[in-house]
Amino acid sequence: MQQEKPLKQSRIQVESDLNTISEVLPWFEQFSISVLPQQFCWQCQIALIEGFTNAVRHAHQHLPQTTTIELELKLFAHCLEIRIWDQGKPFDLQAKLESLFQEDCDPLEKEGGRGLMFIKELTDEMFYQRLSDQRNCLLMRKLR
Repeated sequence: MQQEKPLKQSRIQVESDLNTISEVLPWFEQFSISVLPQQFCWQCQIALIEGFTNAVRHAHQHLPQTTTIELELKLFAHCLEIRIWDQGKPFDLQAKLESLFQEDCDPLEKEGGRGLMFIKELTDEMFYQRLSDQRNCLLMRKLR
């Protein structure tokens, strides 16, 4: 079976610095403008921002600011895929999500974990894996 080709795709690579969100947001907006409904676009943008900031704050916490993060958008007829590659130490996404959803407190009052909870709620699928090149890839998929 042949893989479906994306209708549109784009990649960007930025340094591991929260200030580079000023590059990431216009890149996302340029990609999504006039192609995606506003509500859909807003949800994907939040998931992208949360995934990116998690990579900077957690995955690259002990790495030089010059360490790069790569982001990719792929638009298909049925969904938008967002991929974020980081170079940090891997973690068990499913175990982390389970522990966050089992806690008996308001997630908005917590300091950590909110980003993953937002991503989980705003996307239809979320995967995280360690690749053979020693990078990690967060894949988020939002159905159209």
